[in-house]
This record gives sequence, C-alpha cells and structure tokens, in this order.
Amino acid sequence: MKRPPLAENADDPVPAIGARKGDHLDIVLAPRLAAPRADSGFDAVRFEHQALPELDFDAIDLGTSFLGRRLRAPLLISSMTGGPARSAGINQRLAEAAQALGIAFAVGSQRIAIEGRGDGGLDASLRRLAPDIPILANLGAAQFVLGYGIDEARRAVEMIEADALIIHLNPLQEAVQAGGDRNWTGALAAIGVLARSLPVPIVVKEVGAGLSGAVARRLAEVGVGILDVAGAGGTSWAAVEAERAETPARRDTALLFADWGIPTARAIASVRSACPQAVVIGSGGIRNGLDAARAIRLGADLVGQAAAGLGPAEASVAAIVSHFGTVETELRIACFCTGSKDLAALRTARLLDAD
Repeated sequence: MKRPPLAENADDPVPAIGARKGDHLDIVLAPRLAAPRADSGFDAVRFEHQALPELDFDAIDLGTSFLGRRLRAPLLISSMTGGPARSAGINQRLAEAAQALGIAFAVGSQRIAIEGRGDGGLDASLRRLAPDIPILANLGAAQFVLGYGIDEARRAVEMIEADALIIHLNPLQEAVQAGGDRNWTGALAAIGVLARSLPVPIVVKEVGAGLSGAVARRLAEVGVGILDVAGAGGTSWAAVEAERAETPARRDTALLFADWGIPTARAIASVRSACPQAVVIGSGGIRNGLDAARAIRLGADLVGQAAAGLGPAEASVAAIVSHFGTVETELRIACFCTGSKDLAALRTARLLDAD
C-alpha cells in the first residue's frame, strides 16, 4: 500500500502542521479580517407559538440514542483542534464536560497522532474521562487518497476507544490553502472501503461548506449511514486560510470564497429528503438552542456545535458545561413554546408560513 508522506506537501514541512492547527484556533477565536459571512438560513425558520402548551417544562424529554448510547440531549460537541500541546487540555476538558452533560463528543483530526508527532491528548484517557457517552474519532478524506487505509482508520478508533470514525471533507479549504491536498480522485471509493471494513460506523462530515442531497445519496450508496452536513453559516475555513495567507493574491482568492457553500438549514432539509434512513447531524452556524430546535425541525437527528464552544473549551470544564447547558435550556424552551413534549413532537411542530 502506498504510504502517506510525513509532510503534507513540499511547501508545508512537518513542524508546520501543529503550528498551523494552533493558528486555526487563534483565528476562529479572534478573526482579524472583515470576511463576508454566509447566512446559515436558520433565521428564516420561524415556529408557530403555542400559547397553551399543556406541558410540564421540566418533564420535556430531550433524550435520544446515538451509536448505541443514550444521550440526555441531542447535542454533539463537534470537532475542535489545535497543536498537540494546546489541544491536549482542550480535549480532556471537552470529554469531561460531555460526560457530565450526557452528550456526544467528536475529537479533531488525529493525523498528527497517527503519524507519531504528538497525541494531543488523543488517547485512552478520553474514554476514562467519558465512559458513558459516544466519542467520535476523526481523519481527513484527503489522507485516504494519499495512502491512508484501514490500518490508520483502526488506529484512530482504537487510540481513543471511539464509537465511530468521522471522515471529514474539506475540499474548499485544501483548494485555497498554500500547498493544500488538491487531488481528491478516489475519495468516495476509499470511504466506501472504510464503511464496509471498519468495525465501527463511518460518519462523513463537511467542515463548513455543506453536504448536498446528491452527495449525501452517493455516500449512502457506498454504505455511509451517518451524515454531518456542516453547512455554510458557521466557521468559514476559506476565511481562516485568508488570514494565514502569505501574499495578498492568496488572501484575496481565499476571501472570494469566504461565504461559499450550502446554507446549513438548506443542507439539512436536502440531505434528509435524499437519505430518509440516514442519521443526520446538523452543524454549521448553530448559535444557540433555538437554532438547534430549528435544525431538528428541518430533519436533523443530532445537532453539532464547535466554534461557539471554543472559548469555553479553552477556559474550563465548568465553562463548557455552562455553555452547553444554556444551549439545552434554550432547546427546551423552544419545545415548550411549540407544545412539543419530546424530539419526535418537535420534528412536526408547526412553522409560520414564509412571507
């Protein structure tokens, strides 16, 4: 089997990869450029208010099952990343908080750990901190074109005792990044091999430009049963790469695509329609619990949030618990004011007609 290179490419030496991940965190937390921002589409989704809910607020059931485990709320702490040293503390705090909250947790890319350049806290300690919740491993689709295979996938899962493996799709980011991985020929076939061979489920996730219904259907046809739409409206990785650009020309090209992608609200509805049997995760611009309720109403089974929780993740476990606890409360209020006793009822809650 062809082996992946230790460096991403000739222009991106090995030591730069961890530094680049740290840059990404800094930019997401404090962007400097005034980049255009895509609209997630959630503000156009308005629930019809139920003035007589006939419900006990505290009895509303937000629970759901995912990857064979019970969640107290349909929430996923989506993938966050950073250089190995910095990400270790973040991962440990996120795992501990997810366990306390009873929600799912996905780690950032494990590429650095797979290639033996620091584990960033991505080891069995995460499972010890979070024994009861779903933990998702994570590798990039581009790496499977470059030579990764089932062995690397198994290692990613085993090193954190994960319940599933995310394969993330980031073609736009790679296209605008200096020296990015631009050959994606064979990515779908590689994903299909993993779906058939890995002992845990595969989750395919975009990183901010959205999955279309057509792409989701192709993924379902090769055996992928869990799809994270990660649509436009949240973090734009083109905008992030614009801030890292070393020349004005590269910056301008990346900024041109800063608002590129399928709005998350549209992506959720499209993927749900195309793949009615799939587990759909709605992420990308989820600002609060009301957006989470909107995502579920449009067809999401689970809702992921990353960037909005990054500040708390850098601070403390208590800050993370407080942040996602607020999201859960806001989701419960949306259920209460639509007369929805549980998530099944929320999925059929009445919407106001668009004007």
